[in-house]
Amino acid sequence: MTHRNAPLSIEGRRRLVQRCQHRPIAHVAAEMGISRACASKWVNRHRRLGELGLHDRASTPHHSPKATGPETIVEIEQLRRTRKWSARRISRELNNSGTVISVRTVSRILARLGLNRRRFIDPTGGDNRKPRKIIAARPGHMVHVDIKKVGRIPDGGGWRVHGKGSSAAKAAERAKTAGARAGYTYLHSAVDGYSRLAYTEALSDEKAVTAISFMTRARAFFATHGITWIERIVTDNGSCYRAADFTYLCGARHHQRIAPYTPRHNGKVERYNRIISEELLYARVWTSEQHRSEAVKVWNIHYNYHRPHTAAGDQPPASLLPAGVTNVMASYS
Repeated sequence: MTHRNAPLSIEGRRRLVQRCQHRPIAHVAAEMGISRACASKWVNRHRRLGELGLHDRASTPHHSPKATGPETIVEIEQLRRTRKWSARRISRELNNSGTVISVRTVSRILARLGLNRRRFIDPTGGDNRKPRKIIAARPGHMVHVDIKKVGRIPDGGGWRVHGKGSSAAKAAERAKTAGARAGYTYLHSAVDGYSRLAYTEALSDEKAVTAISFMTRARAFFATHGITWIERIVTDNGSCYRAADFTYLCGARHHQRIAPYTPRHNGKVERYNRIISEELLYARVWTSEQHRSEAVKVWNIHYNYHRPHTAAGDQPPASLLPAGVTNVMASYS
């Protein structure tokens, strides 16, 4: 299939050859809007190969002097099938034996052979990885941190208030087209992995300095509930969490970043993001962003002291902490 701006299709090349039999190639090329070199290429191919010469050729090179040799490919396949080694392990073993090859090249060869997945080489289609639960042994053992980005609500409410297709909704769309975008609000959340105690703030950005300031306030919040020492903070690989200052100032003994593109490793706070979306962010109609941001403060009290959580035995998360829940804590921030 030719691209949309191609000047010649197969039929066009055939007409080009027919015209060039009685007229100069340069004149025909000018009429058809192509270069003389391009016209000569197709005319010469037709003279040598006939109709087959008018078809496109594969872009694969005829010779690849630096391609991986067949002996090395066979050795890679044998190591994968018999030892079940990863691409990195195979690359290291081959380099130690004198065959220089990169991890990426081994990965491409395994994918071409259909052996890139562990289950592809197991007779039963099984996997050597078993799902395991991430269990916190005590309060403060693991605190999961994440940021949820939500669209800002314009003053007076968005389309959920006025309805899709209404004049107010169309005016908001025209404002977006003109460049006056509403922007985003960033919900920074920290969840204790043992008790599910959570602290959330609606902030204006996701910069490193903002994340550090949030963690300072989150640590103070946890300290009032008896979690005075955080052993491990678990985050994703966002730019604010990769900053050296965040790791230094987060106040934990260890900062653990999950594997890239693996949100299940930070599943407790991801599940919390789903809860707050279903029960707060989109549970009712908001008339402004300030209206919803103020509700986040009330949400912290409701979630921690009133809302039953299955992980806490259908009790509020604060009930699993040494301080417990008092009527003062449940009523005031």
